[in-house]
Amino acid sequence: MASGDEIFVRTISKAVVVDAHGHAWNYHSRSDHHSKVACWGIVFDLLRASTLFREHVAAGRVAFGINHEMRDFRNDRKKNLDLVICQPAGGAKPGKRSLLTLADHYGIDLTNAERAELTRLPALHDAPVGNVLVALEAKACMTAHQKALPRLYDELNSSHLTVHGAHDLAIAAGFVTINAAPRFLSPGRNNPFNAGRLRWNDHDQPKAVSITVDKIKQLPRRSKTGVDGYDALSIVVVDCANDGSPVDLLSAPPAPQPRDTHHYSSMIDRLRGLYDTRFAQI
Repeated sequence: MASGDEIFVRTISKAVVVDAHGHAWNYHSRSDHHSKVACWGIVFDLLRASTLFREHVAAGRVAFGINHEMRDFRNDRKKNLDLVICQPAGGAKPGKRSLLTLADHYGIDLTNAERAELTRLPALHDAPVGNVLVALEAKACMTAHQKALPRLYDELNSSHLTVHGAHDLAIAAGFVTINAAPRFLSPGRNNPFNAGRLRWNDHDQPKAVSITVDKIKQLPRRSKTGVDGYDALSIVVVDCANDGSPVDLLSAPPAPQPRDTHHYSSMIDRLRGLYDTRFAQI
């Protein structure tokens, strides 16, 4: 059962992203904490879902890389990917970091059952990146939705183009968080933080979420190699005021519904199927 979206929300419910003034936030646009947590959850769920992936991990055939720079061979475009699953570079030995140590490093909030399951799974380690098999990109639209859309779309679109320009067989997967909270405490407008004079961003909901979901659904998707598009893409809708209060995972429309193409569990199912089919012979 995929639970990476729930793990993501539980983890960012804790205000642990500290700014230059010492104030802690659930989310900060200048931090990649939320992206790393989202990608960690995807890898955890893929490891749970795919027998083949577990076999490859146990045999040391695959590893992970963080902030890996990919270069588009066709256009010489480059981009840092949050996390990639890869074959280790020739002769490279596994590193000390593992999926388990990353959970502690990023402060990932696991239930007792999830942590017990993680310890039973084969240990996935980092290594110098060789051939990229799965490339993960996580982005968030937390406030000023309409203003943020052009840049959000461009950044997500450039990701799959770069991935497939470098490795056409690689699976390009995206995780997009959209905030449905009616108001949001923006770090940029409250710097330094002054509890007596907070400046809130108000959102016209559910309109702000709807237009963002519709735009993300316009991103190209592909069902075969040799063409451009994401191989798997999920949209996760949350309620995050960014004031230190708990973050909620929302399931009602306009959030994608179970079995929808952009639902998180559908993305994990698709990743498992693609991995098992495309990389059976590595």
